[in-house]
Amino acid sequence: MLKRGSRLLLSAYRGFSLVELMVVVAIVAILASAAMPLREIAIKREKEQELRLALRQVRTAIDAYKQAADEGMVEKKTDESGYPRKLEDLVKGVPNIKDPKKNMIYFLRRLPRDPMFADTDLEVPDADTWGKRSYESPPDNPEEGDDVFDIYSRSERIGLNGKPYNLW
Repeated sequence: MLKRGSRLLLSAYRGFSLVELMVVVAIVAILASAAMPLREIAIKREKEQELRLALRQVRTAIDAYKQAADEGMVEKKTDESGYPRKLEDLVKGVPNIKDPKKNMIYFLRRLPRDPMFADTDLEVPDADTWGKRSYESPPDNPEEGDDVFDIYSRSERIGLNGKPYNLW
C-alpha cells in the first residue's frame, strides 16, 4: 500500500540513466588520456635526474683520483696521465704509496649503472654500461684508451632539454 507521496520518493532513488553513465565514463577517459603523457614525462625526468647524479658522482671520483695521483698518493708512471686505468679502480681502491701501511684509497662506494642504458640485462657489468673517454681522445670523438678521463651515456636519445644524453 503506497501512498501518493511515497511514489515520488521511490522514483527519486531509481539510479542513473545509461546516458548519464556514458557521459561520466567519457569524462573519466578524457582525464585519463590527458594524464598518461604527464606520467611519461615524469618518468623521463626522474631517469634524467638519476643520470645527472651518476655522472656527477663518477666524474667527481675521477677528479679525486687524478688529484691523488698528482699529490703522489697513487702510483703513476711518467708516461701515464694520472687518471684511473679503468672505472673499477674507483671502487676497488688503490694503495696509498705515501702510507707506510699501504692502506687502500677508495673513491666510490659503488659504481652506478647508466640509467639510460638500453639493455636491462643485469649480467652486464656496471662499468660497461658507460661510454668511456681517454685523456688522449678529442672531446668531439670520445674513444676508450689507456685511462678513463671522462664518462658519458651511450644512449643517443634526446633529453627533455633537447640535447642527446651522450653529450651531457
